[in-house]
Amino acid sequence: MSTKIALTKNQVDNVIGLYSSGRIQEAIEEINSLNILYPNVPLLFNILGACYKQLGQLSDAEKMFKNAFSIKPDYAEAHFNYGIVQKDLGRIDAAIESYQNAISILPNYPDAHNNLGNAFKSIGMYAHAIESYEWAVAYKPEFEEAFNNLGVVQCDVGLQHLAIKNFEKAYSLNSNFFEALFYLGVAHKDLGNKSVAISTFEKLLEIQSHNTKVLRNLCEVKKFKKSDSKLINKMESLLNSDKVNQSELIDLNFALSNVYEDLGDIDTQFKYLADGNKLRKALLSYSIESSIKLFNTIKDVFDDFPTLANNELSQSSLRPIFIVGMPRSGTSLVEQIVASHHEAHGAGELEFSTQIFSSIIANISGEVDKKDLLFFREQYLAKLNALKCSKNIITDKMPMNFRYIGLILSAFPEAKIIHLKRDARATCWSIYKNYFDSDGIGYSYDQNDLAQYYGLYSDLMSFWHERFPDQIYDICYEDLTTNQEDETRKLLEYCDLDWDENCLNFHSNKRAVKTASALQVRKKMYQGSSEAWKKYEAYLQPLIKGLKSF
Repeated sequence: MSTKIALTKNQVDNVIGLYSSGRIQEAIEEINSLNILYPNVPLLFNILGACYKQLGQLSDAEKMFKNAFSIKPDYAEAHFNYGIVQKDLGRIDAAIESYQNAISILPNYPDAHNNLGNAFKSIGMYAHAIESYEWAVAYKPEFEEAFNNLGVVQCDVGLQHLAIKNFEKAYSLNSNFFEALFYLGVAHKDLGNKSVAISTFEKLLEIQSHNTKVLRNLCEVKKFKKSDSKLINKMESLLNSDKVNQSELIDLNFALSNVYEDLGDIDTQFKYLADGNKLRKALLSYSIESSIKLFNTIKDVFDDFPTLANNELSQSSLRPIFIVGMPRSGTSLVEQIVASHHEAHGAGELEFSTQIFSSIIANISGEVDKKDLLFFREQYLAKLNALKCSKNIITDKMPMNFRYIGLILSAFPEAKIIHLKRDARATCWSIYKNYFDSDGIGYSYDQNDLAQYYGLYSDLMSFWHERFPDQIYDICYEDLTTNQEDETRKLLEYCDLDWDENCLNFHSNKRAVKTASALQVRKKMYQGSSEAWKKYEAYLQPLIKGLKSF
């Protein structure tokens, strides 16, 4: 009678040693040899999957991890690794299922909870992401990465006050965790805590003196004086060195543009600004033709579009208010006003709205039917519910949603659309002078592109007004700043909100603002900002000529 020989610890250690030392191909060959002697050993398939993953051979890795948990269904690590591969393949739903499988087998699995949180965050399910990160740190109190991730997603939903505690915890656990310290500074910037944000960025620069991302953020909040010449000289020296890549050059040019604006040196300010914009456009490989094509597609799709009747609507207590317009047109200000009302919650720029809208537009071929609209409605409401707001009236201040007004009003006939209008030159100058983290605003880095894009925007808004008469509320930024109370009363009336004096004192609202307006909305209403472009008129001739008809 033959006795089955078991895989030895030395054999396993040898394979793991080859993998850990980067000798991946040797590890694969050794495992394949062992598989002949010891067939159907889940551990070997799991390690083999890790080897293939290391080589970037994701389909092979996927098969090996699946083999491992097919042989041993309660193999939590194999399910976890399978989830990582699914995420790398862009299959987020499958990744979520795999991480959940791992957790159902082994609830005390911090890495699985953390990765599950990352997966939820990537599809805008922020409440689920927060819950997953909270489990991760509950099971592993020293898990600095999960504390940082928890803070980041809390910032995404406007919970900067809570996020700050988690960034501080992550940094206390690991004093080399510079990312947590950076996000701590950004959170304070979002809350308008200028002095704390500045000191946090300066502390980080003591550790990473050449971190250009930190330098750019510092220059956005710090008021520079001639006495800051040491830091200014350092940035200029770094800019002219061969130690920085294209992305870092962009950071430095935008940073120095802010510096010289503070110093009142317009010529030098604009030189750095123009260089930064040129580099940013090149990095994004933006072409105005892509925007022309998108806008034409949108108009074609919505030229004959169904609308959901009241009896066809999935019922919800949530009342979304969409605040749209060109970036830098006053959308942050209007949201701050509405969000200061006791019945409203300002959700900020909800990334998931654009993700849903753009994916629907991309997948629509031929006629749109009511099933498409119901799908969008249910998807969007599910995302809003996942925010777990205590208030039913929620503002979505993604300016670029002006492109999808037809889809919004067709699926949400009860929705409120607030459209910001502002002097075209003031709007476009403010866009051109600011750095945007989003890659989706590629038109903003070239004066001719910017003027042409403004024309596309203006034409599309005319298209929406024609097809949805009296369903879009236009508010003029300049009128709002000169007649604050009258315009605020009309705005609240349109939103079906009663009068709330807090809306006049919007600057006292402590909610976070994650846009270039984060510091401006902390101030009382002021006039004259729409005239700021005039002192740069000599530098903006391509833009001004392109906007002549507007």
